[in-house]
Amino acid sequence: MIGRLLFAVVAMAGLAGAAPLDLAQPISMTAEGLRSAKGRILICVARSADYFPDCSKDPDKRHLIVATTGNAIPLGSLAPGDYAIAIIHDENGNGKLDTFAGIPREGVGFSRNPVLRFGAPSFRSAEFVVSGAPVRQAIRLKYFL
Repeated sequence: MIGRLLFAVVAMAGLAGAAPLDLAQPISMTAEGLRSAKGRILICVARSADYFPDCSKDPDKRHLIVATTGNAIPLGSLAPGDYAIAIIHDENGNGKLDTFAGIPREGVGFSRNPVLRFGAPSFRSAEFVVSGAPVRQAIRLKYFL
């Protein structure tokens, strides 16, 4: 009897510190491999493949512009679900990805750091899950030119 009671108390104590699965969780990211501190970082957090990697028309978008930094960048809290992040190192500060013959002239990166070939990765390859715990994505930037 005492053993069962002790087990119940320990189990409930463990659950007290766990975040409920249905609550929004904080998310942050770091941009690794910046080739300079010039410009800013454009961040797009998308919840649907329909709006990834350009989330400009996404009704649920989270679009941020932050200073270039190697520190953690807080992205706020997100409701549970599947998300993907696309970032651009906008070195000249013009608010868009500059290209030459279709090849990015500025750094690009995606959550989960998928292999980049021709074009942006699929939502599925950059997708991560938010559910019951804070999330931190370390995104490596890739420069082609």
